[in-house]
Amino acid sequence: MANRLTRIYTRTGDAGTTGLADGSRVAKNAPRIEAIGAVDELNSSIGVLLCEELPDPIRNCLDGVQHDLFDLGGELSVPGHSLMTEAHSQRLETALDEFNASLPALKDFILPGGSRAASLAHVARTGCRRAERTVVALGSSEAVAPPLLQYLNRLSDLLFVLARALNRHAGRNDVYWQQGKNRG
Repeated sequence: MANRLTRIYTRTGDAGTTGLADGSRVAKNAPRIEAIGAVDELNSSIGVLLCEELPDPIRNCLDGVQHDLFDLGGELSVPGHSLMTEAHSQRLETALDEFNASLPALKDFILPGGSRAASLAHVARTGCRRAERTVVALGSSEAVAPPLLQYLNRLSDLLFVLARALNRHAGRNDVYWQQGKNRG
């Protein structure tokens, strides 16, 4: 890849607009920029999770997810350009099935918690749901390719399963919700 960024600041966004990869400029609070920002936050959240001690299969999976999310953000930054396919979601489904196979069946809702790594996976999961909502909102005014929404939907499921797998790896139990626990 060529060295394209010789200077980080450009001053072109000082008036509240930003440039898309196709050269067009939009408001920094435009739905497309909100979606790009939410995907970027999600990717950063996964980066924090990757700072933890993780089993190699989970680390490798999340490393791939980070690259996918950059592709997804790239697709959002160039309206009409396609980078994501159904194969991306299918890869997540395969990972979901593999990680979930070793977990006990869920009989109750679980709370975010347990080990630190599992908690960070839950934080990433909630960020993924936010990213999904912003891409859905973008889709109400502009065309959004179905693979983007499919991917984010599968990814939130995967992050939930990874949180459970990380608790199990740490020798911790899932934290089960107790309905009415604090009712007087």
